Amino acid sequence: MLRYTLMRLGIFVACLVVVWGLVYSGMVPSGRNGSNSLWIPLLALVISAPISFVVLRKERDRASIQVAARVDRMKANMQANAGVEDGADDHARAETQAS
Repeated sequence: MLRYTLMRLGIFVACLVVVWGLVYSGMVPSGRNGSNSLWIPLLALVISAPISFVVLRKERDRASIQVAARVDRMKANMQANAGVEDGADDHARAETQAS
């Protein structure tokens, strides 16, 4: 999961550098009234999202498998804990009814 996040961040940074270069070279229009601090990252985000979607497809699939396995383990642990609690509760009720 960390690998996917770092790869996604790397694509964003690369797009940010390219967009910054294009804006300051005049090939892409700059923001109005000093809004380049918002315009450049927003444009880089819009460009990097579809690139990440296509380029990182295999890595995203691997990350989703890891997350699904982790969720399944947590569900199994919760069910096991619930079974232990139910057994202890049943035992305590049986003792109180016997007395």
